[in-house]
Amino acid sequence: MDEKGAKFIFVTGGVLSSLGKGLASACIGALLESRGLTVTLQKLDPYINVDPGTMNPFQHGEVFVTDDGTEADLDLGHYERFTHARLGHNNNFTTGKIYDIVITKERRGDYLGGTVQVIPHITDQIKDSIRLVAKGVDVVIVEIGGTIGDIESLPFLEAIRQFRADAGKENVLYVHLTLVPYIGKAGELKTKPTQHSVKELRSIGIQPDILLCRTDRFLSKDIKAKIAMFCNVGTDAVITAKDVDCIYEVPLIYHNEGLDSKIVELLNIWTRTPRLENWEQLCRGLKEPEYEVNIAVVGKYVDLTESYKSLNEALVHGGLSNHCRVTLTYVDSESLTGDNCAGMLDKSDGILVPGGFGSRGIEGKICAARYARENKIPYFGICLGMQIAVVEFARNVAGMQGAHSSEIDLDTPFPVIYLMTEWFDDQRQALQKRDANSAKGGTMRLGAYPCTLQKDTLAYTAYGQTEISERHRHRYEFNNEYRSRLEESGMVVSGTSPKGDLVEIIEIKDHPWYLGCQFHPEFKSRPMTPHPLFQAFIKAALVYSGFRKA
Repeated sequence: MDEKGAKFIFVTGGVLSSLGKGLASACIGALLESRGLTVTLQKLDPYINVDPGTMNPFQHGEVFVTDDGTEADLDLGHYERFTHARLGHNNNFTTGKIYDIVITKERRGDYLGGTVQVIPHITDQIKDSIRLVAKGVDVVIVEIGGTIGDIESLPFLEAIRQFRADAGKENVLYVHLTLVPYIGKAGELKTKPTQHSVKELRSIGIQPDILLCRTDRFLSKDIKAKIAMFCNVGTDAVITAKDVDCIYEVPLIYHNEGLDSKIVELLNIWTRTPRLENWEQLCRGLKEPEYEVNIAVVGKYVDLTESYKSLNEALVHGGLSNHCRVTLTYVDSESLTGDNCAGMLDKSDGILVPGGFGSRGIEGKICAARYARENKIPYFGICLGMQIAVVEFARNVAGMQGAHSSEIDLDTPFPVIYLMTEWFDDQRQALQKRDANSAKGGTMRLGAYPCTLQKDTLAYTAYGQTEISERHRHRYEFNNEYRSRLEESGMVVSGTSPKGDLVEIIEIKDHPWYLGCQFHPEFKSRPMTPHPLFQAFIKAALVYSGFRKA
């Protein structure tokens, strides 16, 4: 279907942030796919950063990476986990990215000397950016970041207001997510926040077609009728967005509330009957596991689990495939030392050190890797977690006292992890150059790269094939100068780039399951198709636990 045939759903949010617009958008996509439609999703973010690549995870959560190397908002992770859509650089636009395009055009003379303004130039660019993803799909779902009333969001809201006039009323739908809080002392659900949020939205010319009302209980018919009357929508367009224990229940909640039926009715789309058996089976597996394991996640962002959103979900997926509940314990690597390591990790059936940057908490992560190695506990190191495993092994097994990553210690006598300042990127067909002073944004090895696996290794057993592709986000690499010495000491290089010059996966001998990978496998894990490495890691943890019953 070409872009003229695509339908557009715009998802906005009101009252407060973190209501779950990204999850709501993803669930709408899942429901429409269950009806046989093809969908894609896009996030429009009002912040001025060009992308989230240099933003602090404490402020913004994780940075999601797509196959084409785009550093994107974490909501794109929701989109890919809940749908079959595969996203790229056109699926996430920020204010900074939009303005960068417009200013470049102005400097080039594209506007023929005209005065460049928010309307029409910025809003037109926003609309053009939305149309970029419309080819070949039935429905485009566009989430507008921020909250109604934020000054930063106004150009995006004006653009989507205009979009209905451009595309036709029957081709555009506005879904507004808002809050209906329960006030315990009064014993009442309060609709005023929703009323005021819709009033704010209507004041800029957008009448929502469907309201998703975030609340902790199902809304009664009377409450729905009240909201419908004050917000000028049909009663059947007021949908309970009820809090759930597991996010994979949300599509089922929405379907039972009639959301997908209302969407196809308003957009005048013919579809098949929805097929949601896989979602029902998934939720049963989560609620009724046979076994359970405890996994320690050792990192420095443990106070904000959104920093590890894809990682957390990938561990859940790995548990599903093993009929297993995965209980996560977050261990602050800054508080971990050789003296307290046993006390903090001895209840764990597996230890995972995730990706990250910088020196904070690095010695605690090294302690965790050593504890897992020496005590035969399943260990999974991702990106920095792999580099940590290499440093620990070099220091304590291969006899390289003082070994480190040059990211952390420029004076280390054994820089087993180092900054590759120049290399030819086969994927991008370009010579890549960088040094310690390079700009932080966009200078990493980003996106999907091929990897060749060695047979008779943990990695090959997990994947069941020799050629794979995984997504990367890092600057520092394994230093091949020390590869032979490490291998002679018992390290196994089980995955490399096709030419063998970049080490992608390491293991160690004489250990039940100890693996580090330079890439981020969590970005490709899906609830229906868990990632092979997470399946294998949880299986190893399950064996270590003695198949403890849930």
